[in-house]
Amino acid sequence: MMYLGMYSFRGDPAELLAGHDRMLALLPAGQLDVHLCVQTEEGIAVLDTCPNREIFDRFSSGREFQELLTAAGLPHPDIRHLGEVKSYVLPPGAGA
Repeated sequence: MMYLGMYSFRGDPAELLAGHDRMLALLPAGQLDVHLCVQTEEGIAVLDTCPNREIFDRFSSGREFQELLTAAGLPHPDIRHLGEVKSYVLPPGAGA
């Protein structure tokens, strides 16, 4: 089971994408399962999975996440709960 949440960052997409790249570089390898970053009209949206909602809530409201955002130069995002992932399809050879 996985839980999907979305972080919406508003601002200049180029600056936010650079900040997202910095954030990814700060994370240990293998920490992310399904993680997508999409450029939007307002900035970027990051869709990220956690094992369950409790872990998503704990991470997204925790000090570690705030420190990660600060270190990457990202503003605090709007956080949205999307729900439990019921199914997904990945290309052959891609792991999740």
